[in-house]
Amino acid sequence: MNILTQSERSASHRPKADLRVAIAGLGAIGFKVAEALDRDIPGCVLAAVSANDRTKAAGRLSHLGRQVPIVPLAELEPLADIVVECAPAKLLPEIAEPFLRAGKSVIVLSVGAILSNEHLIALARRSGGQIIVPSGALLGLDAVTAAAEGKIHSVRMVTRKPVRGLAGAPYLVEHNIDIADIKAPLRIFSGTPREAAIGFPANLNVAVALSLAGIGADETTLEIWADPALERNVHRVDVVADAASFSMTIENVPSENPKTGRITALSVISALRKLSAPLRVG
Repeated sequence: MNILTQSERSASHRPKADLRVAIAGLGAIGFKVAEALDRDIPGCVLAAVSANDRTKAAGRLSHLGRQVPIVPLAELEPLADIVVECAPAKLLPEIAEPFLRAGKSVIVLSVGAILSNEHLIALARRSGGQIIVPSGALLGLDAVTAAAEGKIHSVRMVTRKPVRGLAGAPYLVEHNIDIADIKAPLRIFSGTPREAAIGFPANLNVAVALSLAGIGADETTLEIWADPALERNVHRVDVVADAASFSMTIENVPSENPKTGRITALSVISALRKLSAPLRVG
């Protein structure tokens, strides 16, 4: 016997309200996400944006179908249910804390900054919020997280990048490594994602995401190569686990920012689509 009242039956079929999305940072990634939200991501609506240069941001957003408020970071949380962080890594706590404290969600692209701000995970746990790390410029994170439910023995990543995509990295400056005129591939780093997150904060968020999906930032091994012959960012991952051993390679076309692949913005858009999709794969 159906014991639901008429109002309860009506409520069960009532469409959910659109998820209000804020974007913190309107660079190569943030703007692409804003455009996708404007075109239509079912179940999501662009609610607010924060950008360092508000005049420039207003110009970039002027052709969108609806006006979007451009506000300081501190004013984003009341306007949205979820925020997409597309800003410099040092701003992650300022962006994430208000949303997590309110039990809301944060999509994080500056994944390396999580390692130096682990209190954000504890905050999310206490408040019922959630930190979402999209696949970004990597592939196979679903396979790695599945393997981590069993026993992973080793995870190794080798990243090869065009010289322009590594220029100015703090690690290179600190160690006086000049790659401007190299003629052949040069290994510039060997260590862990935790170390790379400090030395290459704009380049190796993928390595930190891999480590968080698998065996951690101190057990994952990483090499970084500068290659003057490359036009794309190339990542190879080798995983040995009880459930499976697998290797993955991806070649990413750089965006207008040579440190970031075009697929990174698409991974955020995909993550937003999954939030309310009737069929979710991966």
